[in-house]
Amino acid sequence: MSISLQPARLEGKKVYTVPLLPAHFESLYAVASDPLVWAQHPNPNRCQRSVFQTYFEGAIESQGALLVLDKQTHLVVGCSRFYAYNLEQKSILIGYTFIGRTYWGQGYNADLKQLMLDYIFQYVDIVYFHVGAENIRSQKAMEKIGAVKIDEIQIAYYGEVEKTNFVYQIQRPNPVS
Repeated sequence: MSISLQPARLEGKKVYTVPLLPAHFESLYAVASDPLVWAQHPNPNRCQRSVFQTYFEGAIESQGALLVLDKQTHLVVGCSRFYAYNLEQKSILIGYTFIGRTYWGQGYNADLKQLMLDYIFQYVDIVYFHVGAENIRSQKAMEKIGAVKIDEIQIAYYGEVEKTNFVYQIQRPNPVS
């Protein structure tokens, strides 16, 4: 099986994803422009257009970014991506995820993560997540989906300065042979 970090469509119970394209900038920025989305994030200024532009450029260049849409309304919910695929270790990272406040606390993030995990566990044994040290909301979300904190590291996200992040992992129940 050949892995695609940008599958054509993943579909969950509440959301579906499509590959992120340059044409999605305005609709995604409309969600990202809410300062509260980034309040606990390592880069709380990402709600500013120029800062978000850097995030978006990194997402496009990653070739693993996914636009997240509401399954019923087809409105933009947020964004996430697969990155840092390691063939030898059979591992990958899922991250750079954000969800609009309209969708908080309703299972949208859990649905997104589950459909991404279901897809990627066809190819890897371990999925890692980087979560900002101050991002309590995302840390709790990681724990809710069964991720375990395994480390603390310094990370410089695309075009940004280094910040402390926690590393979480989920292992595939039945490893890929």
